[in-house]
Amino acid sequence: MSSFDLIVRNVTLTDGRSGVDVACDGGRIVAVERGIAAEAGRVIDAEGRLLAPPFVDIHFHMDSTLSLGNPRLNESGTLLEGIALWSELKPHLTVDAIVERALRYCDLAVSQGLLAVRSHVDVCDDRLLGVEALVEVRHKVKDYLDLQLVAFPQDGLLRSPTALANLKRALDMGVDVVGGIPHFERTMAEGAKSVAISCELAAERGLRVDLHCDESDDPLSRHIETLAFETQRLGLQGRATGSHLASMHSMDNYYASKLIALMAEADVQCVANPLINITLQGRLDTYPKRRGMTRVPELMAAGLNVAFGHDCVMDPWYSFGSADMLEVAHMGLHVGQLTSRKASAACFDAVTANPAKIFGLEGYGVAPGCHADFVLLDARDPIEALRLKANRLAVVRRGRVIAEAAPRVSHLAIAGRPQTVEAWRYAPVAAG
Repeated sequence: MSSFDLIVRNVTLTDGRSGVDVACDGGRIVAVERGIAAEAGRVIDAEGRLLAPPFVDIHFHMDSTLSLGNPRLNESGTLLEGIALWSELKPHLTVDAIVERALRYCDLAVSQGLLAVRSHVDVCDDRLLGVEALVEVRHKVKDYLDLQLVAFPQDGLLRSPTALANLKRALDMGVDVVGGIPHFERTMAEGAKSVAISCELAAERGLRVDLHCDESDDPLSRHIETLAFETQRLGLQGRATGSHLASMHSMDNYYASKLIALMAEADVQCVANPLINITLQGRLDTYPKRRGMTRVPELMAAGLNVAFGHDCVMDPWYSFGSADMLEVAHMGLHVGQLTSRKASAACFDAVTANPAKIFGLEGYGVAPGCHADFVLLDARDPIEALRLKANRLAVVRRGRVIAEAAPRVSHLAIAGRPQTVEAWRYAPVAAG
């Protein structure tokens, strides 16, 4: 009888297959089928629970994470005060402090089944301390988490005098992706110019580009249109990402319909950040108050690849967060009114398969030949995982269990009967 490193028996997969065994050996998945007759160094009985590929956060800021309260709190709750706060903090940053906070966050992320993160790192500090720190962190965590870095000119690629030179230096230091923030430039024309420069640099170096694009309530902030144009001009299809896209929330429907078609034609990747978009946007509104998240249902319906990012955790822009991508998807579902069964399942994809495509992760998925990276959730299907924000019972990286938790049990007792998650499972009503 053959032997494997790990077998997880009786799982349900995200495509609906159930009663399946997943066998892993040498860091890879070698079999996904019913009734695998083999031994293993470790066997886990999933008892029908959901086994999914790991969560992927495609938009995060690890250089600022867990810095809440330094040097003060964001009292207005606005994007601009957050940027001002970060500028106040930057002179006091050290490599060691950034590394320490980032490693704490990575440990938290792994416990949540989050095994890949794309982090933007500010390059507008001439010392490039954030870049130095996160390059070091990327090396330290490589055995249990994939960390991809974006050179991000927080103060504007053209607005900050040394940003472009610093961005190129960051890429030379090993940063993976070209970033930008065109809506923060001084004029719309400068913003459009910065998009062209960023895309040309990415094309020249054979890299991906990911721009903070139109994180604004201004319906005339239309830099995503320029990104779609430059993507086609330079052959960056599939490698260019527009993150936030919040101004689309405020655009008129006629222009938005034209824009979405242009984005689909260019195969621009799209990232919404539900927790942050609805927190920072609409701050100057009275009522009705805009929520700020981009047009996720319409983008998905047009065939665009849409992912959700966490963006921030306990930093100058957002004082909450716990590295829980199910929380992110849960919020995106509600804000986007994505409540049909198909749309709800798409929200689970928005924190797994969709961002993995944007990231360019190789060997991602639950199939023979893929990396043995996955998470066992205390749920029976992706929608239930979202509804319950299911416990991560086991987190597996390269065939090794690196985090575990027990099923959630409520303290409530009714007539002496303890209530568990099992008591609140979804059961379809039988026909007739």
